[in-house]
Amino acid sequence: MSRTLVLGGARSGKSAHAERLAAQSGKEVVYVATASAGDAEMARRIATHRADRPAEWTTVEEPLALAAVLERWRAPHRLVLVDCLTLWLTNLLFADGTEYPDVGAIALPRRFHDERAALLAQVRKDAGDIVFVSNEVGMGIVPFGAVTRAFTDEAGRLNQAVAAACDNVVFVAAGLPLVLKGAPC
Repeated sequence: MSRTLVLGGARSGKSAHAERLAAQSGKEVVYVATASAGDAEMARRIATHRADRPAEWTTVEEPLALAAVLERWRAPHRLVLVDCLTLWLTNLLFADGTEYPDVGAIALPRRFHDERAALLAQVRKDAGDIVFVSNEVGMGIVPFGAVTRAFTDEAGRLNQAVAAACDNVVFVAAGLPLVLKGAPC
């Protein structure tokens, strides 16, 4: 059983790298897509990603209940690829329609804490191979606005927690993988 986290910036090649790992695994692949089509541009992106995936892969679209999907689909004969954790985080932050203040402390929704804890419990289980894709958003300037700072903080904390539970962590930049933890993959 192998747990891998693939990190990178926008358009860094992280998803392509994760998909190569899945394809090379020799296992049945379940692709868990966390994106939601909030507008026409995002709907087009989702359609393109769907069309680009191998036909034999099972696709599960789940924007919020990620731990429940992992509980259902993880198995020794299967690799589950989750793309991506930062979209999932965004979905959780705005799932209940919360409008956040521009300044001041941000109170994160209860569901965020519950789903995050459930996800981390799933990552720690020995239930089959899994590859997570996540954006590394903390390498730029400090964001303007309370909600974007809270998102950046929570994305960093989530990446750290998932990385600690994973066997392998890879950072991808310009399509090139750099192994941060574990075996080259």
